[in-house]
Amino acid sequence: MAVPRIAELAAPAAWRTVDFISDIHLQAGEPATFAAWQAYMSGTTADAVFILGDLFDVWVGDDALDGDASGFDAACTQVLQQAGQRLALFFMHGNRDFLAGPSLMARCCSTLLDDPTLLEFAGHRWLLSHGDALCLDDADYMRFRQEVRSSAWQQSFLGKPLVERQAIAQGLRRKSREQYERRRLSGEKYIDVNTDAARLWLQEAQAPVLVHGHTHQPATHELGNGLRRVVLSDWDAAATPPRLEVLRLDAAGLQRLALR
Repeated sequence: MAVPRIAELAAPAAWRTVDFISDIHLQAGEPATFAAWQAYMSGTTADAVFILGDLFDVWVGDDALDGDASGFDAACTQVLQQAGQRLALFFMHGNRDFLAGPSLMARCCSTLLDDPTLLEFAGHRWLLSHGDALCLDDADYMRFRQEVRSSAWQQSFLGKPLVERQAIAQGLRRKSREQYERRRLSGEKYIDVNTDAARLWLQEAQAPVLVHGHTHQPATHELGNGLRRVVLSDWDAAATPPRLEVLRLDAAGLQRLALR
């Protein structure tokens, strides 16, 4: 079980508060979630916001912004840009937006993070990840992930016309929804993060806490020997009750903040 290279980021001494969010899954068809995210991004008092993957429900390449001055992607970019001008903004790839590239980061005043990244803040070490690379027991997904994260696949995909890429992405989303529904109806157990792999990552990073998203199963899991993993919530403003949660870190530790 190989551990990927762990990047490191030391927080500036001036930082007092850090926010973590993930799995917002922004899409034009869910305006309430966009509005909640926009309000949060414009109002948070954090010194830094870490977006740990799947901000977008789908991202087919930075050129989607070309000629889209009044479209949904441009509106999202504007929110990020405005936030990035007043606080430190970090972006980590998820399984839906791993094609977000340097052009988007530059437009949004954002810094792209490696997965995983070790954050040193307030005298402690925090390991950050989207989380999908730790779902080792989902063999089908891990094969898919290895394929689409390869430079050859991405070069081929990004070489296709934008309309074709959008159609492919929608097909993959439809397939994912169908698979989820099939598993739900069959009662098949949800495939979660591999505990042994999570422990190994933490031991390699010399960090006691792993913060990640991806699974949409917000919880804190004790892993033994003082290790634990803290799972971020996904966002859905239309759910009952709404799922709009931020994980905030300050000198006192982690706390979950429900925005509604």
